[in-house]
Amino acid sequence: MSVKRLIVCEKNIAARRIAGILSNGNYVKKNFGKVPYYEFDDTIVIGLKGHIMKLDYPSRYAKWNAVNPKELIEVEPVKKISNSYVANAIKKLSEGVEEVIIATDYDREGELIGAEIIELLPKNVSIKRARFSAITPDEIKKAFSNLGELDINLAKAAEARQYIDLIWGASLTRFISLSSNQLGSDFLSVGRVQTPTLALIVEREKEIENFVPEPYWIIKLELEKDGAKFTATSKKIKDEEKARKIKESIGNFARVKKFDKKIVEEYPPPPFDTTTFLKEASYLGFSATTSMKIAEELYMNGCISYPRTDNTVYPSIPINIILSKLEKIFPDAKKVASMRRRVPTRGKKESHDHPPIYPVDACKLEGHHGKIYELIARRFMATVSKNAILEKKKAVLNAGGEEFNAEGLKIIEKNWREVYPYLKIQEKELPDMNEGEDIRVIKVKVERKETKPPKRYTQGSLLVEMEKLGLGTKSTRHEIIGKLFQRNYIRGKQITPTPAAIAVTEALKKGAEIITMPEMTAMLEEDMNRIADRKKTFEEVVEESKQILEKAFSTLEEKRQVIGETIKKAVQQQNYFGKCPKCGGNLVMRKSKNGKRFIGCSNYPRCTVTYPLPQKGSVFFEGEYCECGSPKITIIYGGKKWKKCADPNCN
Repeated sequence: MSVKRLIVCEKNIAARRIAGILSNGNYVKKNFGKVPYYEFDDTIVIGLKGHIMKLDYPSRYAKWNAVNPKELIEVEPVKKISNSYVANAIKKLSEGVEEVIIATDYDREGELIGAEIIELLPKNVSIKRARFSAITPDEIKKAFSNLGELDINLAKAAEARQYIDLIWGASLTRFISLSSNQLGSDFLSVGRVQTPTLALIVEREKEIENFVPEPYWIIKLELEKDGAKFTATSKKIKDEEKARKIKESIGNFARVKKFDKKIVEEYPPPPFDTTTFLKEASYLGFSATTSMKIAEELYMNGCISYPRTDNTVYPSIPINIILSKLEKIFPDAKKVASMRRRVPTRGKKESHDHPPIYPVDACKLEGHHGKIYELIARRFMATVSKNAILEKKKAVLNAGGEEFNAEGLKIIEKNWREVYPYLKIQEKELPDMNEGEDIRVIKVKVERKETKPPKRYTQGSLLVEMEKLGLGTKSTRHEIIGKLFQRNYIRGKQITPTPAAIAVTEALKKGAEIITMPEMTAMLEEDMNRIADRKKTFEEVVEESKQILEKAFSTLEEKRQVIGETIKKAVQQQNYFGKCPKCGGNLVMRKSKNGKRFIGCSNYPRCTVTYPLPQKGSVFFEGEYCECGSPKITIIYGGKKWKKCADPNCN
């Protein structure tokens, strides 16, 4: 059989599915060495493993101590093949083909992966591009019937991001790590997007630490009308004495000053883009990295549309067909037919590369995949359902010369809320009343409260803030947050920065504040978009980023010693695990010859006290000791946090 065309997909799972669709299931699986591919008629379909090329510095710059970090700004990175097995398979299987079709994900990175393939192909071979947003029979057949050209400018935009992130990350990471003598596996990373994101978290923590709570008092009335009890609350009162006097002046009745009752329609939420999807998934306990990994697998298996999108407006999609499929999995999907809205909801963002995230087929799944799929399916059902109908009541009552407010809420028709239970609403009873009517007061209570500091970021709220500030892209934000956890810069569901994170951020702010500013990275991100739009060149954007970095280095180098000492102290604090119960020395985190972490006494070898540590997750000391005298360690892993005695033999 003579092969005439080669189809290149981003991953093997996509290659297998696309081969199945185009061949109607009549393909033969083969292998070239360790690389699987699929053959039918005159076609071969092969899947990559993401990027086939890796951008890096020449090997002579590999030794950190031998190179001034600032020199890396002007060193030209080189491209190296990152997977020789796949590269060799592409070279061999493309021999003699007439046409190569790039069928990678349709976004910046997918376009760059496609462009990287060109260097491995025979010259004069025809190269086409298939673009699709779901791996379903209709979408794939339509895409392969309407092939386009590779968008070199979009690929160049992705390549610019690679160049800039490598130059910034390598030079700054080496500078900070060398200055603080944190080398090897203990190096401290800095990045163009990572560092401004970390600065947001550190700044929020400082706001919380510096927050001075102010006391205030509120008065609560418990009232009753026709057997129905309800509560009315005063506004904040800053003076306790005033609150007590008001309480004493309240009699047995409160007079209705104003009463309002209305029926309102509650609009369903808009379709999912990447950020809102990850935010909602975080409420279910999923990290951003886990949610995106699952969503990508659902996409590859033909369950949902492409999960990396900024769009919140559906194009023309077969809503009725999708709903009929969902009825097989979700019994309450049948209810949508009786409460369909004329036009689906729409958000504020509209783009034309990919639709919002929605289910494209019925997939019966278990575990985490089932929960994420159900979230996406139910969001879709909500967006095509009628508004919920609510009855809202508001009353203003007067007692003791003070105004009190009461509210009531009742769901008249659930509609979209019937199929989307994730956004909770609390019904609250409030009886009807007339202006001038006296309502019996059962109880009066004065409560002392305090103003609250701003809340710590969660992964969901941090994603929203990153999007708002232009930090990263829909494809990279979850990866940035994941890296901050991996680098031991942040901890917990309510995200807190570690001492090292605070020290690195503060050192960079003092040395070169621009590195920590969202505006800087957002500007570069916008410049990359301009490359894709043909308004700027690759060379212009890379050179501009180098100039910003060189300016930052000029001040960083002046303060190198202070920066290094500040970070060293913070890392020591982070690795401190209390006092040794045997000799009173400091217990510190150490690493064995095989790289495993443990707690050991600083007076070793005179004192041989050691404790094992879990090798996964974040571990730290919060100042608590067990009754046995050993420190208690706090562990965060898999979204859970717990404490235990460091001594495994302690009962």
